[in-house]
Amino acid sequence: MEKLGNILFKYRSYTPLPFVFLMILFMNPTPMTMITGFLILLIGESIRIWSVSYAGSETRTTSGVGGSNLVTQGPYAIIRNPLYWGNIMMYAGIGVMSNALFPILTIVSVLYFTFQYYLIIFNEEGYLRITYKDNFETYCSHVHRFFPFPKTLPSGIKSNLLFDLKDGLKSEKRSIQAAIIISIIILLKFIFF
Repeated sequence: MEKLGNILFKYRSYTPLPFVFLMILFMNPTPMTMITGFLILLIGESIRIWSVSYAGSETRTTSGVGGSNLVTQGPYAIIRNPLYWGNIMMYAGIGVMSNALFPILTIVSVLYFTFQYYLIIFNEEGYLRITYKDNFETYCSHVHRFFPFPKTLPSGIKSNLLFDLKDGLKSEKRSIQAAIIISIIILLKFIFF
């Protein structure tokens, strides 16, 4: 499980491609699906920008799990894995926008990415548990992995990182570009076909 998690972590930027190809091949957008899906996509990207504005660009590494800080502020005070939550919302939003094999392709992609992120999180948490020891255990007891049921964090484990929107937007440049390109493809399909 750890080995598969490491492989999925390394190639996590490429695993959406089969779903994107299927979406392009079978898309059948309508005004309602495009608006609804775009709003879901926008919420997902907003969560990602908020998250990386605290965690920084080291979230983009593919060389292996790690981190120079135990981030417990912003969205990390609500849910331990807001970046993955944002990703899943983005994939769901794109699935709804495209209306490709709806709802089957969207459901399959959400289930696949939930499984993928579970394996990646398993490895990331192993690293955090070793690196941050009791602080990470305390953090886990106050903030859930996937569902937002936060408790007030003890002051001793609160990270003191600054919110840096400029760095967050810079780090998210590729995700924003991909979302725009896919949205334009869907819009062009609707207009011309």
